[in-house]
Order: sequence, then structure tokens, then C-alpha cells
Amino acid sequence: MLRVPLLCLLAVRATLGLRFVMYIDEYHTAALPGNDRTEGITHAIMAFANSSIFNSNSSPKFEPFEPVEAMRKRFVPDTKVMVAIGGWGDTNGFSEGTKDDGSRARYAKNVATMIDNLGIDGVDTESWALDIDWEYPGGNGGDYMKVPNSGKTDEIETYPLSLRAIREAIGPDKLLSIAEQGTKIWPSVDLVNVMSYDLMNRRDKVTNHHTSVVGSLDAIKAYEEIGLDTAKINLGFAYYAKWFMTDPNSNCNEHPLGCGVLALENPNGSDKSAMAAAPGDLRVSADGTCGFSKGTKCPAGSCCSQYGYCGSGNDFCQAGCLSDYGECKGISVIDSWRRALKGGKTDEQAGGQYYWDEQASLFWTWDTPELITRKFKEIVDAEKLGGVMAWSLGEDSLSWEHLKAMQDGLRGRLVDQNSHASCARYCMVSVSSVE
Repeated sequence: MLRVPLLCLLAVRATLGLRFVMYIDEYHTAALPGNDRTEGITHAIMAFANSSIFNSNSSPKFEPFEPVEAMRKRFVPDTKVMVAIGGWGDTNGFSEGTKDDGSRARYAKNVATMIDNLGIDGVDTESWALDIDWEYPGGNGGDYMKVPNSGKTDEIETYPLSLRAIREAIGPDKLLSIAEQGTKIWPSVDLVNVMSYDLMNRRDKVTNHHTSVVGSLDAIKAYEEIGLDTAKINLGFAYYAKWFMTDPNSNCNEHPLGCGVLALENPNGSDKSAMAAAPGDLRVSADGTCGFSKGTKCPAGSCCSQYGYCGSGNDFCQAGCLSDYGECKGISVIDSWRRALKGGKTDEQAGGQYYWDEQASLFWTWDTPELITRKFKEIVDAEKLGGVMAWSLGEDSLSWEHLKAMQDGLRGRLVDQNSHASCARYCMVSVSSVE
């Protein structure tokens, strides 16, 4: 996932702080912090609005999962609040909205209307901005087996036109970010949030780091090679672990990296639940939801699925079942994760953390505070990047260790003001640069 808003920071006494963009998703909201914990975050992106609601001839109806006023209070007053459209698997609305001049004009108008509507009740609309999270124009998205890439080639040309229309509709004072790369896109957008994680996914055949120093650097280099100014780039960090079911016929004990995995997706391209993000007093769920973020467990006889819902079928009780929040008939992901935390190994060469759980036949991959520190030194500093980005705030609520590591990394790091000289669409004063 790459993101691209066009932002220029105003130089104050010749010092500029790095940007810190944070996603807040609707699935992890139970333990979101206040502004005493969110120091340094410059942009907060609320995810997601469905892409299809902007294709109607009537005004779009969208309400964020938390009132704008409440979200704004979680951050310092000058934090830019953004809304993300789309997300993984949400492609139909984008495809429809970009197909011709008329659809692009309608889509852009409705996006601008949404931003204005969200600012009606005393909210400073100049602080609002937009994130286009289309995964992905031109193909290879969640529907790639149903709609082959050959059926999406027109989007390569129409997507930049759509971004241009949105830019014109929302005006120059709003930030615009996206999730894809391309030289035709850069003039319409402000920053690029590079999703340098999920580098191992359900289409892979062998285990690998889903995020690492080397993998993240390779992602940044790919953008540099197609001409993107590094001052626009935000390096992405993941606040979650991922697990994958390994092939019992593969020698994972001897070679945990590069070990074979079971088929991770169905023939139609959908998830087989053979991989996932890792998951006081618990009350019994009254609405069918469960898990750490909800603070609830399932009623007796029910299982808590990896997605946080109670049920009794195999989708709930087997692969990915959360044993702390209900019964399980198969592997307990939480027990395996505890073993991973205790026995995790660092691949010093690649800069990634991993663990193969022989008992559960699960491979784990995640980021650590130490590796976050390396990424600041070996990527942010070395490549002279303009900022960093993370997904997502609520997924770090157990100890906030990833957030703290990034806050530590931001302190004292400045951006060369000359690298922002060509960026004039939007300026803001970095509070940390004012004595």
C-alpha cells in the first residue's frame, strides 16, 4: 500500500521535523489513546469509506466510525485529519468511478462534498484531507482471479485522470494521498506512504519476512528508480505480526526461512484462513464480537474467530481461533504467538524478526523496536526520506512499543529544507521546530 499526499513543510529557523502519518482503522478502536500518547503524529487517517458511495448522483452518505471531533482530540491541534477511501478488496467503486470523463467528474464532486460535509459542525475543513486506497488499479487486487489484469488495463490510463479530477474538486488546500505508484500520478498528489510491509502474502509459496530492513529499502528504491522525490516518501511500518501455516512435508525446523507453506488462497483467489495478523477482565460478548480489541469473550460453547466474531462452525473454531476468548477445535493462534514472542529470532542480515512454531506448524513474522531503530538509520536517514507511516494505531495498544520506537526515532531528526523547495501546494509549520 503506497500513499501519496502533496505536502510542503514551512521551514522555521531552518529546521523541519519528519512527517509521522498514522492510520486508525475501524476494527481496532476499543483502546485508542488520547493526545498524551500520540506525540509527534502529524497526520491521522481514518480508514475506510467504501469506494462505491461516490458513484451516485446524490450526495454520498458517510459517517466515520468515530466522530471527527472525538478523533481530533486524540492528537495535538495541528494534526491533519484524513479519511481513507477503499482498502483491500474494495475495487468496484473505483473501477466504475474512473471509466470516463463523466464518471470521474461525478466521483470527484462527491468526494469534495464528503469532505465539506464532515466539516460542517465547526470542524476546520482545511485540516481535512483524503487518502485513495485502491488496491490496485490495473489489477492484482483481491479480485484478480475473478477479473484478470487484462480486463483492467484501461485503469492504468484513467486512474491518473481521476486523481487530477479529485485534486481540482477538493482544491489545493487539502492533502491527497494514494496507494499506488506511477510517474503520471506524482503531479496530483502530495505524499507517498509506502506500504513496506505485507511483503509476504497469501500468494507466496515459501516463508519470508512480511517486513524487514532489506525488504523495506528495496521498496523505497523502487520508487526512487521511477523518479519520485524522496522528500515525498513516508516509510511504512506495521504494528502487527503475521502467521502462515507451513507445509508438513517441508523441513521448516532446519530452514524456517524459505520453508514451504500450505496453499494460502482458494482457487478463486479468496483467503483460506491459513494466514492472518496476530491477535484484565473479559465480559461475555453481547453482540457476537470478541477478542482483545473488544475486551470480550464468546459465550460457553462458542469459538472466537481470528477476525473477532463468535460462532461454532469451522470458520470460527479451527484455523486462527483465539483460545483466550472462546473455545477452539484447532490451532490456538494466541498460544503460538506467545511462544513466538518468547523464542523469536532476528535475521540480522535481512533485518527481520521471525519464529517457526513446531508445535503448531506456524511461521511468524513481525517488526520489533530494535528493527524500527535500524530502519530509521538505514533507510529514513540514508535515503533522506520526508517521513514515516504506520498501520495501525489500535493494533499496538498492548504496550505501544512500536509507537514509542517510532516516536524515539523521530526525535531530533530533521529534514533538509532544500528538499522541499519544489513543493508549494500546501505548507504547514512543524510545531516541533518552534522554540
